[in-house]
Amino acid sequence: MDLANKRVLVVGLGQSGVASALFLKAHGARVTVSDAKPQDQLKKEIPLLLDHGITVETGGHGDRTFREKDLIVVSPGVPVDAPPLVQARAMGEAVIGEIELAAQFFPGLLVAITGSNGKTTTTTLAGDIAAAGGLSTVVGGNIGTPAISLVENATAQTVAVLEVSSFQLETIQTFHPRIAVVLNVTPDHLDRHHTFEIYVNAKARIFENQQAGDFAVLNADDPTCEKLAARTRAQVFWFSRKKEVEQGAHVRNARIFFHDRAGEREIMPVSDIGLKGAHNVENVLAAVAVGALLGCKPEDIRTAVRNFKAVEHRIEYVATVGGVEYYNDSKATNVDATIKAIESFPANIHLILGGKDKGSDYSVMNALLRERVKRVYTIGAAAAKIASQIGGTVEIVAAGTLDNAVSLASKAAQSGDVVLLAPACASFDQFDSYQHRGRVFKQAVKGLESH
Repeated sequence: MDLANKRVLVVGLGQSGVASALFLKAHGARVTVSDAKPQDQLKKEIPLLLDHGITVETGGHGDRTFREKDLIVVSPGVPVDAPPLVQARAMGEAVIGEIELAAQFFPGLLVAITGSNGKTTTTTLAGDIAAAGGLSTVVGGNIGTPAISLVENATAQTVAVLEVSSFQLETIQTFHPRIAVVLNVTPDHLDRHHTFEIYVNAKARIFENQQAGDFAVLNADDPTCEKLAARTRAQVFWFSRKKEVEQGAHVRNARIFFHDRAGEREIMPVSDIGLKGAHNVENVLAAVAVGALLGCKPEDIRTAVRNFKAVEHRIEYVATVGGVEYYNDSKATNVDATIKAIESFPANIHLILGGKDKGSDYSVMNALLRERVKRVYTIGAAAAKIASQIGGTVEIVAAGTLDNAVSLASKAAQSGDVVLLAPACASFDQFDSYQHRGRVFKQAVKGLESH
């Protein structure tokens, strides 16, 4: 793609939007950026962009902004069915996302990892495994560093391990991972995708440009993933913690094995995994498969897994105060992630639920709530809906805010209990991001320690 003198519009000034605008400008494009947020919310971004000669529009999108553009690059937070984008496509303008822009310029090999839950843990661990195997490795995408920021210093030998979301996959065209991983698919983001089928189709686009020499890694224990095997031209490798697979990673007698045409090799005992929860065994199996397909030796894979610590905001141990353990799983932004978090503890849980609803059905948690949860503390905009769907299964306390929920839980919890933030909702009603929500929780817990 030649960008010299091309008229390019970047929509959305999140991390990936800013990175895209700077990349495009550096490659000779005439760049305009547009964001619906008011100017005072973009104080950090605007001076940087203006310094690089980029035109900035804030507080909404003008009628003419989308016209006569050679290319439009949209941030993942911008819905693809937004009227200005629909109109732009109808006028023949190219509309892509930042992950597609990066793919068109990245010289090395792409590993892409998606799923409703476990993406960040698996992506981070797969990157650690590749690096332990001696590969020149960069990690980014939907976590941390935007993919476009990884392009400049990459070579043909660079392996980019990318977390990709359904929102990013909606806007791909040529995006072509050598290894594409789908960890699981459960209802999520239905406020944006409208139906589960549309959401599954967005996830399945990860395989769209794969060929016979590529690899698809799928969860053999997830019914939706099993069906996705028919939608790729790549060689399918499975991972399973429940059964043995002919090709891929599985558990037998509490040990992890990897199986391919060269035969079977033992990787490590399951007991060497330092992360809580059965779902993390699945995440490790997927990362092991990626490492093995990249040619990493069993001992390098084993070393990386043993040294791996829980990613921040994912069933992250915070502190023990008065015999009560506090865990931060702010990344549990959907019901399935919250179920996995609850399953990581045998009983006596004080659970903090709530935030911005994503069209979820909270009643599917009821059996587990009865079995393991002492009390639920609801916060945020979804509190009333959650209470109506889980009412009668467990005592519910309407806490309103996260600080209040921590305070109330700390008073009610007894030594040996667990206070768990696993909200099953997005964070955008009261917080900037799930990271912000997790930090507020940790600060509240630290406040308990100081009393």
